[in-house]
Amino acid sequence: MSFMKELTKGLIKENPTFVIVLGMCPTLATSTSVNNAIGMGMAATFVLVCSNIMISLIKNVTPDKIRIPVYVVVIAAFVSIVDMMMAAYVPDLHKSLGLFIPLIVVNCIILGRAEAYANKNNVLNSLADGIGMGAGFTLALTVVATFREILGNGTWAGLRIMPQTYDPMLMALLAPGAFITLGTLMATINLLKEKK
Repeated sequence: MSFMKELTKGLIKENPTFVIVLGMCPTLATSTSVNNAIGMGMAATFVLVCSNIMISLIKNVTPDKIRIPVYVVVIAAFVSIVDMMMAAYVPDLHKSLGLFIPLIVVNCIILGRAEAYANKNNVLNSLADGIGMGAGFTLALTVVATFREILGNGTWAGLRIMPQTYDPMLMALLAPGAFITLGTLMATINLLKEKK
């Protein structure tokens, strides 16, 4: 598959959240604001790209019996880098995302791409796959967060877009609102696919 196909398939055709339905925990938990969604998406994309490259490089020297533990160690190393960098340079975002940054280690999108893709493909295609899947995950988080933040706060990325008289729907920021928003978006995407 070409580099460009690998780069774009994660955006729509194989979007990790809306199509493959992976990474639901961070999608539901960190999509209360667009800033959180973009921060989580960028952190996961960094880990996804770096781990895909590293796993593609070491795939021929990693014994089959221990490949999953090796993948987890590789992923954990990059998550530690992201965690420390965010704590140092964006402490407010780091505090807001909290426990969900270390949980990137067990994010099924990252482990799934390591096993299903990086383990079987060259470094360049693994890089493209990581960027594409990461961008798709970030896009999905941002779309969910857009609806939740506008409905729940009347803001978008912290900027007020609804009038001061707007009465926010606080349920949009709670767990039920996350499920309703994600479910509605997934149903809409499936309807649009069927019409094609």
